[in-house]
Amino acid sequence: MASITAFRVGHCTHPSCMVLKGSGFASRCFPSRAYLIETRAGLYLWDTGYAEHFRTATSKGVYRMYAWVTPIFFDENESLPSQLRAHGVSPGDIHTLLLSHFHADHIAGMRDFPQARLMASKTGWDAVRGLSGIPAVRQAFVPELLPADIADRLAFVESVPETALPAALHPFTTGRDVSGTGELYIVELPGHAIGHLGAFVLQDGGWTLLASDAAWVPESFQQLRGPSELSFIIQHKRAPYYETLNRLHQLHQGGNARIRITHEDTDDYAPLTSPVAGRP
Repeated sequence: MASITAFRVGHCTHPSCMVLKGSGFASRCFPSRAYLIETRAGLYLWDTGYAEHFRTATSKGVYRMYAWVTPIFFDENESLPSQLRAHGVSPGDIHTLLLSHFHADHIAGMRDFPQARLMASKTGWDAVRGLSGIPAVRQAFVPELLPADIADRLAFVESVPETALPAALHPFTTGRDVSGTGELYIVELPGHAIGHLGAFVLQDGGWTLLASDAAWVPESFQQLRGPSELSFIIQHKRAPYYETLNRLHQLHQGGNARIRITHEDTDDYAPLTSPVAGRP
């Protein structure tokens, strides 16, 4: 079975009401996370969180708007390569860097993994490739964060056939087994960004869904409460966002998988204690 290790890689702050309707104006901390997924096929990294590259790339031109709207807090002790080395993993050990989407807080450290294969949604890539200036900022995309050889290294999840997921993971029915071992399935979670993805990971204790930014706080999928309507200025589309949120709510109600979102303010990433019946 696979294992997941979560790393906090910088954070930002926002008023709570922006991410959860009716929750007030108090400032709330939103860590940015990367996840090391250890499978029988090798080591996968799900997103990268922030990196010093983000500060450099958003210190000039129109990209300063990104840093102004979303001030971040990051220091060298939170460097993902340093945290991985402390965990006994070299950046060169990473088999594949999986990208949930191309927002800057999820890809800022891509250039720190020059040997890893890259994998993302082709739909998501097509939506941002070639963007620069204001159009890029409007999609929370900073092109300078991309490695120069991305075209040679990037593969697409759509190239992996869809297969059935266990009935226990309803309403999710199919996923793409990118590991080839039945331990790591990519699923589509539309709404937040074009080509936005999540990952079901099978651990000894059961399934965990890494749901990326399908919700920003657990209360959203637990209570079926959405963010401020203003958030859809930067999110892709409202209708698919709420369709995805409803699916997360159903999965949460079923109790057969633990849902983890990138920006929740918790460090409890232990797997479920009761295995899920049925495997793909």
